[in-house]
Amino acid sequence: MKKLAFIMLAALMLGACQNTAQNNASATDEAGTADSAARTTLVAYFSASEAHITAQVAKTLAEATDADLFEIVPEKIYTAEDLDWRNEQSRSTIEMKDSTARPAVATKVENMAQYNTIYVGFPIWWYTAPRIINTFLEQYDLTGKTIIPFATSGGSDMGKSGEDLQKASAPNANWILPGKVLNGNPPVDSLKAWIQTLPINK
Repeated sequence: MKKLAFIMLAALMLGACQNTAQNNASATDEAGTADSAARTTLVAYFSASEAHITAQVAKTLAEATDADLFEIVPEKIYTAEDLDWRNEQSRSTIEMKDSTARPAVATKVENMAQYNTIYVGFPIWWYTAPRIINTFLEQYDLTGKTIIPFATSGGSDMGKSGEDLQKASAPNANWILPGKVLNGNPPVDSLKAWIQTLPINK
């Protein structure tokens, strides 16, 4: 009889421990979701090449700023032929010659209202931002938000890419210009040092 009572008590204690563990796990999941939802900084990027150089930089920047990360994905993915800048008839060449071109975006930030600061990253094309960045910016009301452009480039600097974007697609945002070319996938500490120089921290 005592043995049976002991077994029943042990079973009850095991069940209680399992319930506690499950409750703790649920609390952790909810806290993780809450932390993500509370973030006010977003790193949005477009990366077209097979090497995904801009994507690598964007991921490191998101880590450095404790930001959410969003990839700007085109409805029609760019092929190597599309990106051939030497071909006058390539897709990217045609788009960049037309300042009104707006390549369609397949994805959208559903909770853009929660972000106060948005880093926007892209490869430099024809000395400015790809037209799909205009498409991305024009999907939202960015009034009063701080936008910081960054780029990767084979040789060009930021040029007037930030100014071009501000004028054409988000004139009511607070832009920190000219932005910065971030080649070579700089480490987290280097990006944190750059971020500390921005006016958002003063």
